[in-house]
Amino acid sequence: MIGQLKKIDEYCWELPKTGPMRVPGRVYCKDDMLKTADQGEPLKQVANVATLPGIVRVSLAMPDIHWGYGFPIGGVAAFNWESGIVSPGGVGYDINCGVRLATTSLTEKEVREKLADLINVLYQDIPSGVGSTGFIKLSSQEEKKVLTQGSLWALRQGFGEDADIEHTEDRGCLSGADPEIISQRAMERGQKQLGTLGSGNHFLEVAVVEKIYDPTTADVFGLFEGQVTVMLHTGSRGFGYQVCDDFLAFMTKHMKNMGIELPDRQLACAWIQSEEGRRYLSAMACAANYAWANRQILLHRAREIFQKVFQIPPRDLQMNLLYDVCHNIAKKEVHLIDGKEMTVCVHRKGATRAFPPGHPGLNEKYRTVGQPILIPGDMGTSSYVLVGTDKAMKETFGSTCHGAGRVLSRKAAKKKSKGRAIHRELEDRGIVVKWTGRSTLAEEMPDAYKDVNEVVDVVHGAGISRKVAKLRPIGVVKG
Repeated sequence: MIGQLKKIDEYCWELPKTGPMRVPGRVYCKDDMLKTADQGEPLKQVANVATLPGIVRVSLAMPDIHWGYGFPIGGVAAFNWESGIVSPGGVGYDINCGVRLATTSLTEKEVREKLADLINVLYQDIPSGVGSTGFIKLSSQEEKKVLTQGSLWALRQGFGEDADIEHTEDRGCLSGADPEIISQRAMERGQKQLGTLGSGNHFLEVAVVEKIYDPTTADVFGLFEGQVTVMLHTGSRGFGYQVCDDFLAFMTKHMKNMGIELPDRQLACAWIQSEEGRRYLSAMACAANYAWANRQILLHRAREIFQKVFQIPPRDLQMNLLYDVCHNIAKKEVHLIDGKEMTVCVHRKGATRAFPPGHPGLNEKYRTVGQPILIPGDMGTSSYVLVGTDKAMKETFGSTCHGAGRVLSRKAAKKKSKGRAIHRELEDRGIVVKWTGRSTLAEEMPDAYKDVNEVVDVVHGAGISRKVAKLRPIGVVKG
């Protein structure tokens, strides 16, 4: 599959349309990123996605691409809203897994003295790990409100500030959610996990703004060098996983009635305009709203913890939400296709929205510069703040990368870490870390991921997003 790629420019390659592919594939990466042995399977998935009915223009892969369920992680594809399909594999199991970044008035020097205490309290007061449960126990009726209201439900319960809603993608609520189609098992899993971080690659990170690339945009975003920030990465927890699992089983059976041959059964799908397609989109919206409420609550807890540890009132702490973006979602959007506006369903799986300046989907504050984009790295390296561009709207359906992207499986990472003390390696870099699971640090060690600096260089160089700031981690809580 790699041998079929044709180089377009320094940062972009095309996978020609062959066989059952309806559109070509396009991969954003540098030459050396293609030399790793594990890229063949994800590229095959790019080609498989290109065979799906109703796909428009191109099947895309971002530089953080790696193998996923059906669609590659780091994949983007848009389908005609009237004649195309929606696929749970194009969203993923952790529906609306996303990142939320808050700024503060604090500097590294002010935080260093109490950093260990801060990370300990964050670890103690924010539940993390597999199957963790939160301090919020939802009744069935309240859970349904969470699923339809998203971040607004959390705000109405006293978790957060009005400005948080304005600085959240889609104002923290996806329309069309219908709790009545959610399975009892999913509802049960959701009742106890709101306000929890979860496990795996989910984290809370305290970082310092190390470098500003675009002072004008950074000023609009409220960023300055030396500033302490808080980044949250989590999603819809067991609720979203169960929704995906339920609908993958449902659609796999439904495929027999569609008359479509798929190259991979993991691409099970339904026509967007069918009852099955509409049911999935409604259930997905429920999970997306659950995730937004979850991150809203976690940010509120983080604010309280900072205030307690540093004995500082909210007006002095100024922990303001910069933005909240989602990574795993399918959305109804309007894009220019062959010079004409078309309503499409954009699947972003391990990819981030990257709307440009002037886009009506942005709030007034950011409309002048473009949408904030949050790109976490691994525990030991950098994270980035980027901004959306016009070129992304023209080439990638307003999308960019979402993180570093794995290069080692969890099993391979554990094998490579044998005999190493990952937490001490991080401490030697000035990073305080707390974790829950026995194998968490091994599975999530920096070596398990691509170099986030290279990934960001590609999307910046390709012009589908621009660098604004670089963040350096100083404290991490991992599930």
